[in-house]
Amino acid sequence: MANLQGFDANTVEPADDLEPIPAGKYVAVITDSELKPTKAGTGNYLQLTFQIVEGEYANRLLWVRLNLDNPNATAVEIARRELSAICRSVGVLMPTDSADLHNLPCVIHVRVKRRNDTGELQNEVKGYSKVGATAETKPAAKISGTEAPWKR
Repeated sequence: MANLQGFDANTVEPADDLEPIPAGKYVAVITDSELKPTKAGTGNYLQLTFQIVEGEYANRLLWVRLNLDNPNATAVEIARRELSAICRSVGVLMPTDSADLHNLPCVIHVRVKRRNDTGELQNEVKGYSKVGATAETKPAAKISGTEAPWKR
């Protein structure tokens, strides 16, 4: 139990029900990292807390789990590749501690997916890039033909 003496809910606005943020790219920083044991107890994962720092969804948090110590070699390979992408996006290629990645801006690529167990929508971070990096896109004016692309 925790001592809540002195807390008065009448003086504090209640928290809103947090719906998933829309899919997109958001500037964020890692604010916390922690190595935790897996549910099965057969390994550990690195949990990273990302905080969005710009725009309408500033201060929203998203979490990423990286299975860096797991009996499943494929899970470890996926986690190592994702950690590499994170390191490259924040500009720290050889971290000695997860704290070396904290408070450095990067762009997180967020999608919305449906949970298998509850069917609820949730956010998932699916990619990382450097702040200021832009993808090469074709301007609409340079697309040949006048017919809508989906009708071709």
